[in-house]
Formats: sequence, structure tokens, C-alpha cells
Amino acid sequence: MSVTTTTSSTTATTASSNGETRQPVGSISLDSSLAGHDEEQIRLMEERCIVLDREDRYLRDGSKKECHLMTNINQGLLHRAFSVFLFDPISGKLLLQRRALEKITFPNMWTNTCCSHPLAIKGELEEAEQIGVRRAAQRKLEHELGIPADQVPVDEFQYLTRIHYLAPANSIWGEHEIDYILFITASVTLKPNPNEICDHKWVSPEELKSLMTELDPEAFTPWFKLIVERFLFPWWSELLNNRTTKPVGSAAAAAQKNGEAVIDAKSLAHLMDHDTIHRML
Repeated sequence: MSVTTTTSSTTATTASSNGETRQPVGSISLDSSLAGHDEEQIRLMEERCIVLDREDRYLRDGSKKECHLMTNINQGLLHRAFSVFLFDPISGKLLLQRRALEKITFPNMWTNTCCSHPLAIKGELEEAEQIGVRRAAQRKLEHELGIPADQVPVDEFQYLTRIHYLAPANSIWGEHEIDYILFITASVTLKPNPNEICDHKWVSPEELKSLMTELDPEAFTPWFKLIVERFLFPWWSELLNNRTTKPVGSAAAAAQKNGEAVIDAKSLAHLMDHDTIHRML
């Protein structure tokens, strides 16, 4: 497979083999695909994602930039990702975020609580019980939303299934991911990172349906729409119907007041599908 790779540069200006002039920002070359973008978001393009085959088997690492260029996606380049859906244990509402205008892919779009990638590092490559993905989810909830790690313990994430999808953002950038869907119920404090998120809101199922009716469909990320259409509302309904005074998850239990019933993501453990990758291409 032919791929585009990111190279480091310490010179003021370099010329590529095709004559394109490149201006480095930090250690990543600012070629035409990154020109005009936010410097912090450009820096994050250096992160090393997990490149996969179609069966979610590790092949190698690859830069975030490499994994999100449509020239590489069109040749089959695929990487691992996760989508977190965080619910308040008492109200049962889901936390949505709106991606910042600074984001290189899918800016200014509404989506689920947190969507990102485990990195090709020891702790996040570990696959048993999706522990690497869950560690990455905890890390990114803190990075994007300022949620302290102790409010979203790694063992509180309930893995449900994986989807395989492909979605261009424009002619240059896109996503081609095997996306792990994680639910968690926790009372959290928020300090959103404005470089990642420009808005957020808590919604009930009815409020989300109204929002998705009122707004242009292009206001939502493609993976979020796929998950909503295929899975979200039946799972959410079961979560709400499973209110309990004896939650299994410690985060849900910590939210209880006077023995009231709360929702607990761990109540959906029976829905967990270890084997299936839903192809939504």
C-alpha cells in the first residue's frame, strides 16, 4: 500500500520531491493539506494511531495525519477509534459536544460525548477486555472536556460493539475507522478545552430527536448519525428502564442520594458483542 507519511523538519523551508514548498510547524511539515489550520491541531496530527486490517488486527502505527488523508483512506488505510456516550446517572441525559472550529476534520459539528483514537503506545495497544481503548477514552475525556480521571474510572466504561465506517470530511480529510462504542454513567465536572469543543449540552432522548430534526443533518458527525440510527435509542431506552437502587458501577453508585434509583451503564453488559464488527460502509 502506498501511503503519505509525515516527516520532521528543523529547517525554515524545505521543498518536496514534487516541488511543493513546506513550512514546518513544530516538528511536522506544513504542506498544503495543513496550511491555514490551527497550530495545536497540526501538532496533534503527529500522534501515532493504530493501523488495522479489516478484522481489527494490529498492523503497525501511523501518524494521525496519515490515517486521515483521503488519498490514503481511498487505498484502504484503516485505524482504530472509540466513541464515548456519557450519561448522567440521575437525569439519564446524554452529554453531547460540538467540535471546535479549530478541528481539522468535521469542525463545528455536534457529536457524542467524546470521539478519538487510542494511540500506538503500550497501555493503549492492550486489547484484552478493550482495556487500551478504555484507557484512551479516559485520557481524552480529560483532554477535551476537562473531566478528572477519577470521575470516569477505566473499569466503569461498558463496551458494547464495534462499527466499521468510512466518511469523507472533504476532498482532503476523512475517517476510516473501526470504532469501539463505549457507554459510561457518571456525575462529572466539566472544563471544556476550547481548542477541542465550542459547545456542549445534556439531552434526553426526546431532546436529541428534536435537535436532530431541527438542525441540518450536516450539523452532526457521520459516525454519530450512524450510531444513532442503528443502536443508540434502543440501548438508551433499556438503560433508562434499568434504573436501580443497587448499581453495579461505582460511578453510578456515587451519584445516588438517599437510595434513589439511578441508571448504570453496567446494566447493559448483556448487550456486549465481542465478536461482531458492524460494516456500515
